Amino acid sequence: MTEEEQPNKVDEEKSVIPQLPPPDNKHDDESKALAIVEKTEEGAEEKPSEGSINRDAVLARVATEKRMSLIKAWEESEKSRTENKTQKKLSCVSSWEKSKIASTEAELKKIHQQLEKKKAEHAEKLRNKIAAIHREAEEKRAFTEAKKGEDILKAEETAAKYRATETAPKKIFGCF
Repeated sequence: MTEEEQPNKVDEEKSVIPQLPPPDNKHDDESKALAIVEKTEEGAEEKPSEGSINRDAVLARVATEKRMSLIKAWEESEKSRTENKTQKKLSCVSSWEKSKIASTEAELKKIHQQLEKKKAEHAEKLRNKIAAIHREAEEKRAFTEAKKGEDILKAEETAAKYRATETAPKKIFGCF
């Protein structure tokens, strides 16, 4: 079985431990048992004299534990990578939100200032219009007063003329 096939067979190896027939040569068995002791610490705990079946079981268990630790390390790495990626995206979204809010608030402030400026300009125009109306009203009053003075003066002159000639006016009332 290759390393690529082993992660797929993890469950099978847990449930079934292959048992091989014991080797015929005891000298080979002892040399292999020493190799197990050198490779793993757990092999030192087991009795090396039990044979190749025990050695195969220990090797299978060590291989399974190795795969499990690799899977666990991979899982933790993926979780960490996913967490970092999510954190980075959340940070980008947060900075995008703050940027958009700031630009929108700046635009709102600009529009508010423009409205205030237009309001002030319009109010100034209306005040100028009111002042122009007052000036025009004063001019009309002055013109009316001047006309009144002229009409009174004309009436006095005409009355003086009638008195001098001793004639009566033809029209007594200007309305009829």
